[in-house]
Amino acid sequence: MPTRRPFYLLAVASLAMPAMAGEDTRTIVHIGTLYAVPGEPPIREATVVILGDTIDRVMEGYRDTDDLFDPGVESRVIDLKDRFVVPGLMDCHTHLTGQSLPPLERMRRTMQETEAYAVIDGVVNAEKTLMAGFTTVRNVGSGGQTGLALRDRINQGVIPGPRMFVSGPSVTVTGGHGDGTNALSPVLRPEQGPETAPADGPSEVRKAVRARVREGVDLIKITATGGVLSPTAAGVDQQFFDDELESIVEAARMMGRKVAAHAHGADGIKAALRAGVASIEHGTYLDDEAIALFIEKGAYLVPTIHAGKFVEEKAKEDGYFPMAVRSKAAAVGPVIQGAFGRAHKAGVKVAFGTDVGVGAHGTNALEFVYMHEAGMSPQDCLKTATINAADLIGVSDKLGTIEPGKLADLVGLDSDPMEDVTAYQRVEFVMKDGAVYRE
Repeated sequence: MPTRRPFYLLAVASLAMPAMAGEDTRTIVHIGTLYAVPGEPPIREATVVILGDTIDRVMEGYRDTDDLFDPGVESRVIDLKDRFVVPGLMDCHTHLTGQSLPPLERMRRTMQETEAYAVIDGVVNAEKTLMAGFTTVRNVGSGGQTGLALRDRINQGVIPGPRMFVSGPSVTVTGGHGDGTNALSPVLRPEQGPETAPADGPSEVRKAVRARVREGVDLIKITATGGVLSPTAAGVDQQFFDDELESIVEAARMMGRKVAAHAHGADGIKAALRAGVASIEHGTYLDDEAIALFIEKGAYLVPTIHAGKFVEEKAKEDGYFPMAVRSKAAAVGPVIQGAFGRAHKAGVKVAFGTDVGVGAHGTNALEFVYMHEAGMSPQDCLKTATINAADLIGVSDKLGTIEPGKLADLVGLDSDPMEDVTAYQRVEFVMKDGAVYRE
């Protein structure tokens, strides 16, 4: 029997939403400095004309309504003449329905809370993410249907949040990173179907991929190696056999989905790349052979330095992590930034990703600082979160730049991000699909 949402929840959600841009809405945005196509010179004193949710024209100079439309046509004018505007930012590695917690609170939630609680957390985290200037995310790992429900309600205009591309639960091996039953008593382990359960062997992993597609996922997330936050002492090396990885990628390809592979250890990174994944998440212990494979295969690295910094600091706190996690966090955390720097210098393609849900939601822009510290130019930093991210997700025709025909996602900053990458932490204006969420 379907559950009806209480009226007060609908009312609260509606109060948080801006007026959506209708097809006939005409918007004129005057912009002081516009980075319309990241990597190209900016346009000084620009006008962007938006029809409904789509960019119609991008022009030099400040143009008035009378210059653009027939007499009597109504339009709204947004003044960003003192702002620096970039395309809507994109984070390719988030977990909007989760948050890293100390072990006792984590266990309490496991014992006492259902997926409904995670969805409510996701509503709050989605708005934080959007207000931070991230209008699009890949949500690569969430319990059950929580990420799917959040995505759909955002798309329907019920709640504010970024445009989401969702993997649902990660495909993992029994006892591997992402197996939510790790460390639970057998009497507490839930019954699971193929859309959530671990999978072992080529046949099972193919079924796991297909079951997730049946649930409505946009991509497939796998845990090709062990992970830091798993409460097991299983290390961070390869955990799928090569034939399992090949079966996952082939099954996903046949169903029109890309595969994102969590991978720390060099053996797992290389095995996943050889199998044909679209992206490696983390890439902590990549070596020269792995770098060569990245370039040969055209795969992206999604670095998540943000998460590495978080676990490195938390590993210093007594009692925050259980010992099985603490030792891995202390080893992995300090390495990720250097690995990213080597990969970028060698020419590996990079797409912006933070792993927020490990670190705090809404702090995504710290990743720009960490990438810049590791040697990436401000121009390339912006490209990772726009053009490159759009290419990885497969939406370059609609997102990633501010050009005619693309969706109207604009973010206004108080200072020039090409001079100071911390500018991304001071977002003054957010537009998504032609609707203003922050000004």
